[in-house]
Amino acid sequence: MNRKELDPDSSPQAAFGARLRSSREERGWTQEETAERIGYSSTHVSAVETGRKLPTLRFAHSTDTAFGTGDAFERAYRKVRNAGLLEGFPQFVEHEAHAAEVRLYEVGVIPGLLQTPEYAAVLAQSAVKRGAISHEQAKERISLVAERQAALERTPPPLVHAVLDESCIRRPIGEPSVMDAQLARLLEFADLPTTLFQVAPFSMGARRPFDLPVTILTLPDRSLVSYAESAQRGHLERESTFVLPLLTAYHQLQGESPSQAEAVAMISRLRKGTP
Repeated sequence: MNRKELDPDSSPQAAFGARLRSSREERGWTQEETAERIGYSSTHVSAVETGRKLPTLRFAHSTDTAFGTGDAFERAYRKVRNAGLLEGFPQFVEHEAHAAEVRLYEVGVIPGLLQTPEYAAVLAQSAVKRGAISHEQAKERISLVAERQAALERTPPPLVHAVLDESCIRRPIGEPSVMDAQLARLLEFADLPTTLFQVAPFSMGARRPFDLPVTILTLPDRSLVSYAESAQRGHLERESTFVLPLLTAYHQLQGESPSQAEAVAMISRLRKGTP
C-alpha cells in the first residue's frame, strides 16, 4: 500500500491533513472507521488527509466532535481558509465580528459586507480565471462574505457607515441582472436604522482624502482598529496614534460627500439607466 508522506510545514492544507492522519492513527482508527464516525466517505477522508481536497467547516466540526479535540480542527480549518486571503485580513474579520461601529470606504467594487451572493460569486470566479486562487478558495471566499454579513446581524447590531467611491456603483460586475440586484441591495442597506450610506462622486477630485480602501472599527471597549489594503497585502493597525488620523480623514470624507438621500437618488437613476 502506497503511503503519501506529508509535510505539515508546506501549507495549512498539508498541516490539516497531517493532523487528521496523526489523530486517527493515535486512536488506531482506519480511514473507514474515521469516515463512519464523522459522516463522510473513506475516499473523502483520504483526500483530505493527503491534501487533495480542502476541508470544510462542517468537516472540521465533525472531526473535532469525533476526536474530542475541542476546536483544534476548526482552528486548523480557518488557517486553510485564510491561506488565500491577504495578510492581516483574517485578524481584521475577527475584530469586525465584535465591533460596535464600522466605518468603511471602498474603491472599484462593492465591499464584502454589502455584496449579494451573486456579486461575490462573480468576483471570486474572476479571480479563479486569473489564476489568483483555486476553485476551493473561491468557494471559501463566498462563504466568508456570508459569515461576515451574518455576524453583523447580531443584537444589538453595530452602526455601519459606508462611503463608496462612485466607481463602485458605476463598474459593471457580472450580468446586468447581477448588478441591478446589487444596487437594490445598497438601497436596502441605506434604509436600515443602524446604517449611513454615501457615495463619494468623481467630482470630489483632490478633496477625497483616501486613495485606497480603508475600514475603521470601534471595538466594544471604544478602542480603534483600522484595516487598509493594496492589491498585494493588507495591514491591520491597532495603535491609536496611527488610527486617529484615519478617523479624522474619514470624517472629512463624510463631510465632503453628498447626503444619503443624494446617494440613494444616484443609485435609483443608475438602475433606471439614466445619468
